[in-house]
Amino acid sequence: MNNDTMTYREGVKYLMRSWKLLFKYCPGLFISTILYSLIVAAIPLVEVWLSARILNELAASRRPHELMRLVLAQLIVSAVLAVARAVLLRWKNCEKDAFAHMKDRIYAEKMMGMDYEDIDRQYVYDLYSQILQNDNWSGWGLDASMCRIEDLFTALMRILGGVGLSVTLFLSRVSPSSPFAWLDHPLCIVGIIAVLLFVTIASSSCANRGNACWSRHSEEALFGNRSFVFYGYMSVERKRAADLRIYGQQKNVCDIYMEKNDTFSVNSAIAKDFRGAAGLWKALASGLSAVLTGAVYLFVCLKAWAGAFGAGSVAQYVGAITSLFLGLSDFFRTMGDIRLNGTYLRTTFEFLDIPNKMYKGSLTTEKRSDRQYDVEFRDVSFKYPGSDAYALRHVNMKFKVGSRMAVVGMNGSGKTTFIKLLCRLYDPTEGEILLNGIDIRKYRYDDYIRIFSVVFQDFQLFAMPLGQNVAGTREYDPENVRDCLKKAGFDDRLGAMPRGLDTWLYKDLDKEGVEISGGEAQKIAIARALYKDAPFIILDEPTAALDPIAEAEIYSKFNDIVEDKTAVYISHRLSSCKFCDEILVFHEGSIVQQGSHETLVADKNGKYYELWNAQAQYYTE
Repeated sequence: MNNDTMTYREGVKYLMRSWKLLFKYCPGLFISTILYSLIVAAIPLVEVWLSARILNELAASRRPHELMRLVLAQLIVSAVLAVARAVLLRWKNCEKDAFAHMKDRIYAEKMMGMDYEDIDRQYVYDLYSQILQNDNWSGWGLDASMCRIEDLFTALMRILGGVGLSVTLFLSRVSPSSPFAWLDHPLCIVGIIAVLLFVTIASSSCANRGNACWSRHSEEALFGNRSFVFYGYMSVERKRAADLRIYGQQKNVCDIYMEKNDTFSVNSAIAKDFRGAAGLWKALASGLSAVLTGAVYLFVCLKAWAGAFGAGSVAQYVGAITSLFLGLSDFFRTMGDIRLNGTYLRTTFEFLDIPNKMYKGSLTTEKRSDRQYDVEFRDVSFKYPGSDAYALRHVNMKFKVGSRMAVVGMNGSGKTTFIKLLCRLYDPTEGEILLNGIDIRKYRYDDYIRIFSVVFQDFQLFAMPLGQNVAGTREYDPENVRDCLKKAGFDDRLGAMPRGLDTWLYKDLDKEGVEISGGEAQKIAIARALYKDAPFIILDEPTAALDPIAEAEIYSKFNDIVEDKTAVYISHRLSSCKFCDEILVFHEGSIVQQGSHETLVADKNGKYYELWNAQAQYYTE
């Protein structure tokens, strides 16, 4: 990332936009942070003002009743401010704990609303990874935007309070006969203020130059963190435990890559930068701040020595001037951070601003009681974004709901792409797909996808109760869930579950959760597809993890399982396709054959016959 391309104006624009976004999700954090910032900045100013009154009274009249009043006021005000600060800190921390969840929700909602085509793009994945990396390794992005609220309001309160308490410093006059009378000369006052402003701005500029190191190394930190997370945590993943031991991967792979990855070592470019230029700039910033404090003390003490005010006021003016110029320093430094963070927010909003280009349509799908839908692919061709090669080419086919259709072919022949287009996860590059004679792009997107139940090859179950896994929701019909599990062949296993449908799957969130096999998980996924009760049910290798007996059981009652639905069945096992009404044979992105098993296997010159005979040694007729 190049911070030089980000102007202060752009940085502020991104900051305001991020605040607007964050306020929508966590308004309580905004309010509590602002109030906390104001009171934190006000406490030392109030206390130094009251302390100055007490010291001046001690150095002058020493009136007991006045001292008692001032001390009592000091105690009461300090106690009230301390309680208010503690309450606001508690509120702020509670809101901050929820902020991480809210921040994740922002990205989750964007992901869920994004076109699937974009979710599948490497560019989008890299962009999201960069956002997480920026937040993980240095807290830049939305986190830093939230921190700037506290920084800005604290700095502004210090500036305003410092101005209010230091005005009388310049109005208090030194005796004309004093050798320090020149301290009241306008040129002297202007010069002092100019020096203090110069040191303040220089200190902030040095700090900002030092902070620029974070931006310079964000790209290499991304790779370093990816490697660290992958290889560093591989050993605690149960699914990798067997391979790690059998092949010695911890020693031969993980440890070697971890040793080679010196992104965050003491000899890395990042460490050298912080020891070198970045460290020197930060050290110079601290040194200039010390010079600022020393200059303030010198000027105030000289005026007090010359008799312009009492000893008690020294504490007030030193505190006020220090607060004023440290507030200015913090303000300029914060503006630099805002500019720097703008480069990271630009990445954040580049991700959040990815437009949904897929037309969502306006027509509702016809709610037919007979579930009779006609689907047609009309000269459909498709190539994935960023690819010049066609995954599908000139596909033409028709089928009706209620039929059983198998999709077969070698790996990479276009079977899964065909299903993704049917479900409208992608739109065709060329041609059109029709539902009851209407282009599916004209249907409301959410309405259209409701007519499909799909068991993808890489389906996911969740660490939640079995019933909720099947229904996909907390509230469900238990009897319907049991029926779907029975149809999927899971009823015996359900009977052994300690708490039935309320049994948690896996032990991630419940120590009494049950571990299930791959075949059992596949049955639950099939039950989930049945529970949705959509007119189309699509099964992508639905029995791949099942043993032969369970597979035969699924096939034997396949018609009972899908009932009056249309079943689209993707499989590499051609013997499982014999019960289907029609078979589509894909090869190199095209449908090369279409027909029943008997018709296709009789064509000795066809692709299906070739595939069938290649697998025939594994079949029993």
